[in-house]
Amino acid sequence: MKRLVMMVLVLVAVGGTTEVSAQSWLDQLGKKVKEKAKDKVEQKILQKTDQVIEKAFDKTEDAVKGNGGNQTGVPQEAAPQQPVQQTPAVQEVPAEVTPEPVSVEAAYAKSDFVPGDEIFFEDDVTREQLGEFPSQWDLIHGSVEIAQLNGINVIQSVSLDDPIIAPLFDDMRNYLPEKFTLEFDYWVGPYAGKNETGEPSNQYHIEFYKPNSSSRCQYFDISDWYGDGGKDRSSRCAWTYTPVGGGDTRNGDDGTFKNIPNSWNHVAISFNKRAMKLYINGIRYANIPNTEQPGHFRIEFYRSGGYYQNKSSIKNIRIAKGAVPLYDRMMSDGKFITYGITFDVGKATIKPESMGEINRIVTLMNENPDLKFSVEGHTDNTGKEASNQTLSEQRSQAIVDKLVELGIAKDRLTAVGKGQNSPIADNNTDEGRAKNRRVEFVKM
Repeated sequence: MKRLVMMVLVLVAVGGTTEVSAQSWLDQLGKKVKEKAKDKVEQKILQKTDQVIEKAFDKTEDAVKGNGGNQTGVPQEAAPQQPVQQTPAVQEVPAEVTPEPVSVEAAYAKSDFVPGDEIFFEDDVTREQLGEFPSQWDLIHGSVEIAQLNGINVIQSVSLDDPIIAPLFDDMRNYLPEKFTLEFDYWVGPYAGKNETGEPSNQYHIEFYKPNSSSRCQYFDISDWYGDGGKDRSSRCAWTYTPVGGGDTRNGDDGTFKNIPNSWNHVAISFNKRAMKLYINGIRYANIPNTEQPGHFRIEFYRSGGYYQNKSSIKNIRIAKGAVPLYDRMMSDGKFITYGITFDVGKATIKPESMGEINRIVTLMNENPDLKFSVEGHTDNTGKEASNQTLSEQRSQAIVDKLVELGIAKDRLTAVGKGQNSPIADNNTDEGRAKNRRVEFVKM
């Protein structure tokens, strides 16, 4: 700094034309100083921005981590006792490999997926016999059976020949309506060493077919594998579809997709006359605007079973008819029933994937400021009646608290627990129990 001052004084002392040159030099020097200062500020801002982005990305990753839990209706009573095992159990994954679930909903806050309103297929496999083939499914190829993964009943691949299963219906080729949703949980395991063929550790194909036909019209590939000797983990979400009216098959994929390893992941598909969307862990990846109406589907455990602790598994499968506008149902019935708000098993913790339905209710109430609701929770008859009553009360209150948190005035909502006392379907079937586990928004 002293050196700079001395140079300036010398130039000023020279005078004449030199004085003009000195002044010009000072102007240029001033500009350079300003530019340098600006660069420094920009570097600081960029550095801070990178830090914020990194923190936000970490939080988003945490937001989608967890065990997936139960995807069945609302409220879900305490988990029933497992049936007595009469056949040798399939190799279980040690409990310590599964991370502690994180109850967060950031990754689902903007999800527009809404489950269908009328459940016509439900299989949580909790009542199935270990070692047996799942009773609500048909085997198309290979071999699967009921096993346990960290103490939870699942449908698990037990062969290397790409097992394929399809849900059982009277008409196996024509049961999907023009509006429907399909949901299930799928397992992505930890790396446990390469299998013999070096194939992906977990890979699931969802294949839709035209009504009364063996012609495929939509196909989704959800997979996870390791390369470079297990050093690099890769996830894949890709799809193909046939446009309405036929024509060439079209393809799509998402390069940003990442499965959550060592955890349950949740897939949801919606179809509305000709538009199909696919969501994984609350994030929409496929948005197909114009595709053929499917009539039936299959699930394939592709290249599965080769990794010692990563056997491909699914659970909590549900198919429902597409959602009807809440306002229309409320005006005709004085209430609406929702199955889209789900909870952790035996708890009043709202699951992240419920946010699509909750946001829909918030929108309805904001658009109709005079609406007031009694939020009434119902269970099926599994478990003890007193426990079901208490749990339904806690879950109804949790829904009210969440709506208030999102800006709905507290005096517009009342929490009521109905327990198992008001069934609307047969508790002797899986679909009936699923319909009884519900939340009713009754207009006050």
